[in-house]
Amino acid sequence: MQHISLPASQEELSALKAGDKVLLSGVIFTGRDAAHMRLMEMIGRGQPLPFEINAIYYTGPCPASNGRAIGSCGPTTSSRMDRYTPALIERGLNVMIGKGERSNSVIKAMIDYGAVYFAAVGGAGALLSECVLSCEAVAFPDLGSEAIYRLEITDFPVILAIDSRGKSIYKR
Repeated sequence: MQHISLPASQEELSALKAGDKVLLSGVIFTGRDAAHMRLMEMIGRGQPLPFEINAIYYTGPCPASNGRAIGSCGPTTSSRMDRYTPALIERGLNVMIGKGERSNSVIKAMIDYGAVYFAAVGGAGALLSECVLSCEAVAFPDLGSEAIYRLEITDFPVILAIDSRGKSIYKR
């Protein structure tokens, strides 16, 4: 099991291979369909993005309870964001976390810019929430659970699904 601190260097990411088991720690941002649409609108207007886009977890977290930082936060199907992803990778996105396969256009952008895609275990949102130390809305709070949240995570378990060379656990 490897440990990676986010944001990660290009060298760290390029050393990973599809199938590697990793524990992520550091800062990630959440984002789903509605937030991605708004980010694209901002890009279309030439506006800066509301956060430094380096790591996105495709999730819509549930509200916190029992003194926790966040409620259940399981991964959502990543392919729903595929039409937006290449433009974000071009702007610095180099770590994505979700579930399911990615499109050829996303994989091409990953290869071109050295990005990686991690799979988190679907159905384990309550357990994954135990790895979240803090949660703060940073953009589009009117979207509720689909707003963009800044999460500080520790030992967040993932599997490298697609590496920076385009090798995929889904194509074995």
